[in-house]
Amino acid sequence: MKEYKTITRIAGPLVFVEKTEAVGYGELVSLKLPDGSTKNGQVLDTSNEMVVVQVFEGTSGIDKQSRVKFLGETIKLSVSEEMLGRILNGAGKPIDNGSDVIPEKKVEIIGAAINPYSREQPSDFIQTGVSTIDATNTLVRGQKLPIFSGSGLPHGEIALQIARQAKVVGQKENFVVVFAAMGITNEEAQYFMKGFEETGALDRSVVFLNLADDPAVERLVTPRMALTTAEYLAFEKDMHVLVILTDMTNYCESLREIGAAREEVPGRRGYPGYMYTDLAMIYERAGMIKGKKGSVTQIPILTMVGDDITHPIPDLTGYITEGQIVLSRELHRKGVYPPVDVLPSLSRLMNLGVGEGKTREDHKNVSDQLYACYAEGRDLRGLVAIVGEEALSQRDLRLLKFAAAFEDQFVRQRKDEDRSIQETLNLGWDLFGSIPENELTRLSVKLKEKYYKSKK
Repeated sequence: MKEYKTITRIAGPLVFVEKTEAVGYGELVSLKLPDGSTKNGQVLDTSNEMVVVQVFEGTSGIDKQSRVKFLGETIKLSVSEEMLGRILNGAGKPIDNGSDVIPEKKVEIIGAAINPYSREQPSDFIQTGVSTIDATNTLVRGQKLPIFSGSGLPHGEIALQIARQAKVVGQKENFVVVFAAMGITNEEAQYFMKGFEETGALDRSVVFLNLADDPAVERLVTPRMALTTAEYLAFEKDMHVLVILTDMTNYCESLREIGAAREEVPGRRGYPGYMYTDLAMIYERAGMIKGKKGSVTQIPILTMVGDDITHPIPDLTGYITEGQIVLSRELHRKGVYPPVDVLPSLSRLMNLGVGEGKTREDHKNVSDQLYACYAEGRDLRGLVAIVGEEALSQRDLRLLKFAAAFEDQFVRQRKDEDRSIQETLNLGWDLFGSIPENELTRLSVKLKEKYYKSKK
């Protein structure tokens, strides 16, 4: 392999090399510094005259005397069932003081998109133990369902709770979690590691941690490492894998940083124009394949900049994924955990995973009725602020009280509380008891006869 000493420019994490032979996109690169140390990189752009290399460990110490060697292969991850119970860094190297993972095989991290024809339609309910997700925004195996959060909201705690509690009810199957954190602080990393180890969830998890002070380039690799692991466990080891990616906003900031260093023409708010495609390459790796037992389900988490749901990151994520769970700053201020706002939240695949034989025959009706009553009660709060409670009818007062009870009893739960879907639905019927039977128009007569108990 030839070594080149034709570095012409260094900008941020990028090195520009000219007069090389034909080099492939994504090819790995070794850089030998004048002091004898080596750094690793990857080809980011290539043309007849110039090759752009992004350096994983940062470009400090690299100068025009450094030697560049193109290795002729792309990034591969060593995968094995031994990865379960391990904590790795964003580049897939162990950081838990354990031995290196002995690979069963090495796999390219880019992955292959699942052919639409060979995709299986998702239909199995995944119980997270969180009432607002299970009842009104149901997660289905093979789905991609993001959580839209704001800075300072407890999305990390919710992610950990879901990772700990998620299961497929009534089926004895290999259910594992692949957890990838990008651009997190050391404090958050300690919180996640402690949470996984103390609860025993680590035994059935693979954890990738990319820290805030790690190179931005590594942040772009981390979700692909996690999804490559998930695909291996799902489609070669027949496991059902839940992938939690937090925080996709940090990932997109790294895309913008690299784009600026490459002097690309920016798109909306300075993000690269190809961000939609880049995010789709990550999100579309969720799903089920006909003839394969395993599945990959995704919960990407992102913080909305300035709580703006029209910001490019949540906007594009909403296009690609199958719904969203939105966290509310107002509920968080009231001390409600988890502060899930069910009104703007949505699960587009919910109807495929609920009903008799999957959850319970009343699930969809209970969800619709809870939503309707809560929405009306929330609207009435604005009216009360103008005219006062005295001007409300008895029905309006009932709905106003229902909205408060819904937030306090249904939405609110402890961080270690794992509610079954039966408990969640029964809780919904308890709340309906404060409303006369004839006002519950979303529930059939048959269901009301079976479950309705008036509190009058």
